[in-house]
Amino acid sequence: MKIPVLSLAPMAGITDWPLRVLCYRMGAEYACSEMVSAIGYMCAKPGNRVYSQLLRVHAEETNTACQLFGKDPVVMGEAARRITELGRFTSLDINMGCPARKVTSIGEGSAMLLNPDVAYKVMEAVKNNTHLPVTVKTRLGYDADSMNAIELGKAAQSLGLEWICFHGRTREQQYSGTADYEAIGKLRSQLSIPVIANGDVFEPEDARRILQATGAAGLMIGRGAMGNPWLFRGAGQVLSGKQPTAPTRQERLDTALLHLEWMVEYKGETQGVLEMRKHLGHYFAGMRGATALRRQMNTLKTYEELRRLLQELPREDCAGEEA
Repeated sequence: MKIPVLSLAPMAGITDWPLRVLCYRMGAEYACSEMVSAIGYMCAKPGNRVYSQLLRVHAEETNTACQLFGKDPVVMGEAARRITELGRFTSLDINMGCPARKVTSIGEGSAMLLNPDVAYKVMEAVKNNTHLPVTVKTRLGYDADSMNAIELGKAAQSLGLEWICFHGRTREQQYSGTADYEAIGKLRSQLSIPVIANGDVFEPEDARRILQATGAAGLMIGRGAMGNPWLFRGAGQVLSGKQPTAPTRQERLDTALLHLEWMVEYKGETQGVLEMRKHLGHYFAGMRGATALRRQMNTLKTYEELRRLLQELPREDCAGEEA
């Protein structure tokens, strides 16, 4: 499996197929699904709406992984087998980095950093139950007193996983402070398995700076891609020695409309409009009147109301606002 330089990181409630496809169109080489609970998937009835949505892949997707989380090796192995049989994904990623309390409180996600022996067995079970490449995403440690990501890295390396992605924070930090690229670089220097760096990629120039600082083989872009799939285009341009091309207001609005259309097609009008609101606030960041516009959007409940509002906005860039 070719190591992607620019990837879309998995984000719960965010990286569904509409956002993934938009990022692919802008230059992403790899994307990951929202995280899928292994035990939840195994216990769900056939045709369950939640898992049908989580496991849907668009025809334009070329290199999308399914991300699984769980702490039971047997359940993780069986879930890996079943998802592989769907024939929709090009690889499987194991979530050992989610900091959400509802996940860590039951010993899953980044809590796996506290149980490296169990983490090894989980990786082994997934690896043994799929012919697809297997990767893992984690953090530097659970907290400042348990900076043991190297143990997971060595486990992944010994099992022959494709790569390991490190988010440059601990679970305790959540998303506060800044990502520690020096720590990622030290981990990379101690491992032979390819390392992907993740955390705080918000501007195209961040891509070059982080790759140089860490020596990582690639970069995962997460929150910075929300409402800004052009971040992949700009990052790719910077890495090629070119000036990044910022999206115009016309491009932002047209893409927001397409994203809205796809979300309603994908999740139905009520859910699609509701979930699209969190994306639209990012699309309009930096635009004149963005705060008032967000307040207005949050009062709208139908696709037609929201579509009409977006279509009536001026398409020309305004003086004094970001391009």
